[in-house]
Amino acid sequence: MKTLGVLGGMGPAATVAFLARVQALTPARGDEDHIRVIADINPQVPNRHSQPEAAGRTLAEMAVRLGAAGAEVLAMPCNTAHAHAGAIRAAGLPFIDMVAETAKAAAACGARRIGVLATPGGEALYARALAAEGAEIVRLSEADRARFMAVVFGVKAGDTGPAQRAAMRDLAAALVAAGAEGIIGGCTEVPLLLDAADVAAPLTDSAEVLAQACVVACL
Repeated sequence: MKTLGVLGGMGPAATVAFLARVQALTPARGDEDHIRVIADINPQVPNRHSQPEAAGRTLAEMAVRLGAAGAEVLAMPCNTAHAHAGAIRAAGLPFIDMVAETAKAAAACGARRIGVLATPGGEALYARALAAEGAEIVRLSEADRARFMAVVFGVKAGDTGPAQRAAMRDLAAALVAAGAEGIIGGCTEVPLLLDAADVAAPLTDSAEVLAQACVVACL
């Protein structure tokens, strides 16, 4: 069994939910069957949108510290921050690519036009990852993207209430209306508001995909 190192805190609620998924997906009969996890839940990572260079430096430092603490496999439950995957891999440990794994899982459902609920940075990452799988991204309109970001920042502020959930359902529906045959929850705040039953197309949850990949890699 390998020790999992988690670069977290982007945001804190999404990281805690991800850790719960890892625990729930681990086939364990007792405590000793679970994966050892070393998590750096660091909400002070510089803003991935406005301070990308500083964010990359901080994530690289976190990866090194996790390795020094005993981590053997790294994962990061933040899609946007995967723009800095190279800096994280420089720590010399295997790093599970959340975006690549999620794109692969979404394409495996047979969809070729896949809508992505993500930040602008996350959209760019998913456009490349989906193209590598022979699929095409369906993006939110500019107005809906602004609405999506407002919802995400609302979650980060602790609001997961009915209005927030309704807004996320509407955004997923807009992607389906634009021709999406499947939907990717490409931001780890999305599953805090949206369930598969809320979407009229197959929903691939990036946090769930990453958690399952961590279990496979560590067991």
